[in-house]
Amino acid sequence: MRFTGLNGVGLAAAALCLAAAAPAQAEWVASWAAAPHAPLGTQGPMAAASYDNVTLSQILRLSEGGTSVRVRFTNRYGAAPLEIGAARIVRIDDAGKEVPGTSRMLTFGGEAGAVIPRGAPFASDAVKLDLPDLARVKVEFYLPKPTGPCTCHLTGMDELAVSPPGNHVGKAFQPASKAQFRAFLSVVEVDSPRAKGTIVAFGDSITDGVGSTPGANRRWPDILADRLQAAGKNWAVANAAISGNRILSPGMGEAALARFDEDVLSLPNVKYLILFEGVNDIGNRFGNRGGPQMPGLDQPQITVEQMIAGYKQIVERAHQKGIKVIASPIGPYKGASYWTEEGEAAREKINQWILTGGAFDGIVRFDTAFADPADPQKMRDGYHMGDHLHGSDAGLKAVGESIDLKLFDKD
Repeated sequence: MRFTGLNGVGLAAAALCLAAAAPAQAEWVASWAAAPHAPLGTQGPMAAASYDNVTLSQILRLSEGGTSVRVRFTNRYGAAPLEIGAARIVRIDDAGKEVPGTSRMLTFGGEAGAVIPRGAPFASDAVKLDLPDLARVKVEFYLPKPTGPCTCHLTGMDELAVSPPGNHVGKAFQPASKAQFRAFLSVVEVDSPRAKGTIVAFGDSITDGVGSTPGANRRWPDILADRLQAAGKNWAVANAAISGNRILSPGMGEAALARFDEDVLSLPNVKYLILFEGVNDIGNRFGNRGGPQMPGLDQPQITVEQMIAGYKQIVERAHQKGIKVIASPIGPYKGASYWTEEGEAAREKINQWILTGGAFDGIVRFDTAFADPADPQKMRDGYHMGDHLHGSDAGLKAVGESIDLKLFDKD
């Protein structure tokens, strides 16, 4: 039997037909994130929340849009398995009202609920849902059994509502209580075939948005996401900051070095990391630590050299995964409660290395964006929330607008 082969033209035509017929490849990115941390205690003002037979509703603002979505829940610090009885996601408009036709029940391996092992993340199945860039969504889930102290992210800066007893998923309810933290949620991933990848903001309370207006999405990573979308640059921006976080030492969350794999490397399609962290290391090491201390907040006698070694570790681990690292010098904090001359000297040495050491793939100048031109050791008036440490809306806007978007054009 004789076979007739395709000629060059035929091969090209066949390839074009196959390409046209093939569906767009899924490109998952982290459109939203909140890094969880261990409960700070079970009593007192920092006591961790716990829930039983209630529904939680949480408002989130995504960065990159897409055609499908999945939600990653977390029981990283749970003392027992966490049961999810039902869950859904729905788009909301600027007034907080649900957008008709956008409600989707979430499933887990095809099941309506899930039991999340202690210490584990747990992702929902992907569901089809058209999401525009910068979409606001509401995630609801029912907790039928006692959760124990929450695996939470304390600086949520947006609404968490707790229902009266019972399963209220998909039903309107009058909140029994409200809070401003994230509970059992860590990542929202979207399938966006046009997306270039994920940019991760890695830092402390300044990146986490302390000092910004709650519910207004005015953290500097929010400003960056706004600018990228306005410029037609389809990047997802995931905020992996934890208030009080440090490079080398635990306290409010595990140290940056300890949580890097779960909070950065586990996110999908990460291409860039923006690192802005270190003020809590030097402030607690060299400052006045009088008064009540946060639970678990010890302070090893760290050195500038150890800090630089910590930064190098982050860069090396990111580069092993093909992630470029952009860093800012530590911001000014003169006037803050833990500022001292010794701490300032350490900041200047570390910043000199950040700027001239050649370890990073790019530099941004958040320090100068915040700084008072008349005294660069302190923040400009109006750019902090009154404590000379945390940015105001205006200060965080200046930081977000100081980032050269061309940094993300590099292959």
